[in-house]
Amino acid sequence: MERKIALVLGATGGIGSAVARRLRESGWHVRALHRAPDRVAARHDFEWHAGDAMVTRDVAAAAKGAALIVHAVNPPGYRDWDRLVLPMLDNTIAAARANDARILFPGTVYNYGRDAFPDIAEDAPQHPNTRKGAIRVEMERRLRAFAETEAGRVLIVRAGDFFGPGAANNWFAQLVPAGKRPAAITYPGRRGVGHQWAYLPDVAETMVQLLETDGLDAFASFHMEGVWDADGTTMTDAICRALGDPAVPVRKTPWWVMRLISPFVPTLREVFKMKYLWDRPVRLVNGRLRAMLGHEPRTSLDDAVRTTLRGMGCL
Repeated sequence: MERKIALVLGATGGIGSAVARRLRESGWHVRALHRAPDRVAARHDFEWHAGDAMVTRDVAAAAKGAALIVHAVNPPGYRDWDRLVLPMLDNTIAAARANDARILFPGTVYNYGRDAFPDIAEDAPQHPNTRKGAIRVEMERRLRAFAETEAGRVLIVRAGDFFGPGAANNWFAQLVPAGKRPAAITYPGRRGVGHQWAYLPDVAETMVQLLETDGLDAFASFHMEGVWDADGTTMTDAICRALGDPAVPVRKTPWWVMRLISPFVPTLREVFKMKYLWDRPVRLVNGRLRAMLGHEPRTSLDDAVRTTLRGMGCL
């Protein structure tokens, strides 16, 4: 019988926890790595291993016997990517090589520059505009090199901005801060400019359906369409419907304030660098995904937004 052990790195994060739960529903035995597992074990019912994704031997020990490694770990608050991200990925690749395991990697739109906008196909050239984007390109280069070895297998699923239960430190949380019913919605984009969102349970469902599909290439990369907000009002209107108040005001993100403060606040500085993704339409095209699965898993937007807001304590 095929092994059904999956190691999830980043299992307390939004995408990591969503994928871990969905894998468990499909019969996988899920392991997770955390520096202080006693603090999180009660909230996440996985097999926890104490360790750090930056430590090669910790990842190797947790991955022993695994058929899948989900690499969904990132430094908190967008900080220290240049020092931390690539060593963590190298540890995952080494563990996957030792166990003949597939790597599942959540991709981002950061890899692409303006030459690929507005409609980005899976084979679009990756010419990033930012340092973070360049790091993401290098991560995928290393994953491709691993997949070109005899035993290497990689699945990348790229999607828009995440929202959903358990998601944090994302753009949706900029629209409506958690913990109370919002008096207003703060929107980073301009009316008339399209933007793409991805509901975490749909992303997890898509990933698991792909994993269970025969015929994946050794290096397989797919785009999700998710929620395409064609004019910047679809998401804010759905939030208003969930709140039961069509008159909730929508305000613009004060980018000029962020620009002034960002030199002194590292997280804001990194967020401000992503402003270009709100200045023009950026849309991932899911043709390869539809060809492989015949469809893209989708939850209705109203249900997805209501569930997200309830999980954030906003309803």
